[in-house]
Amino acid sequence: MKSIGGFYYVRCNNTDYECKARGSFRKSGSSPVVGDRVTISVPDEGYAAIEEILPRKNKLKRPALANIDALVIVCSTVDPAPNFTVIDKMTAAAVNNDMTPVIAVSKNDLQNGDEIAEIYRKSGIDVFQCSHQDACGAEKLKNFLRSKVSAFTGNSGVGKSTLLNMLFPNLELETGNISQKLGRGRHTTRVVELFEIDGCFVADTPGFSTVDLQRYEMIDKSQLQYCFPEFEKYLGKCQFTSCAHICEKGCRILDAVKDGEIQPTRHRSYVTMYNEVKDIKSWQIKE
Repeated sequence: MKSIGGFYYVRCNNTDYECKARGSFRKSGSSPVVGDRVTISVPDEGYAAIEEILPRKNKLKRPALANIDALVIVCSTVDPAPNFTVIDKMTAAAVNNDMTPVIAVSKNDLQNGDEIAEIYRKSGIDVFQCSHQDACGAEKLKNFLRSKVSAFTGNSGVGKSTLLNMLFPNLELETGNISQKLGRGRHTTRVVELFEIDGCFVADTPGFSTVDLQRYEMIDKSQLQYCFPEFEKYLGKCQFTSCAHICEKGCRILDAVKDGEIQPTRHRSYVTMYNEVKDIKSWQIKE
């Protein structure tokens, strides 16, 4: 649930144990991170010990989180206006890491977010429109997140912490000032923690923004096409097997863009991302 100063706080059968990790983890270079499922031993005296890290579904490098079910990407209708390339990099990073990408459109009370929502719904991504005037969207998002481990990300000013307080109004009461920690600034200590509330596991990832995923979660050019769900039904149908879906003759992806079946903003983001990694070797990305 939390790691700080060499101590790991593990929840087992509704009881939290303060644990140390076995030295073998340090030797192997694989330390436990928040979100890990582990086995522990509890002695009669002294600290409990983490004995084993169970296989992970996924793991983010920064912030260090494992077994994330949903990555909630918060974007606002205005102040700031949505940057579709940045949002699409986040959705692609989620898919590449076996997480479900979710778009939460905030500030719908300031400007209607239907056009933003339509782009992502047509791309096969769940979208929730949230505002103070209409709590329905936030309630639907909360129901979606139940029994899941979720992390929230978004650029500064999009209303990430405001949305979290809408979703979990008792969060501050139950955990003490955590609403101030969620979404806090980059100059504060980066302590990652999971909170179990209202049937959801929410990762408090201070300072977690789009910069982290762009820097640490680059996608190999050969895998990028699979990170756009709306491309799937056209893959393998291009005229050339080596088609990069950029400007090639006989490309089914480009045809789908022209026909309105794939959103132009999504394809532009794909092209931008492809050009960023096309000259990078696979082994460099894996490092």
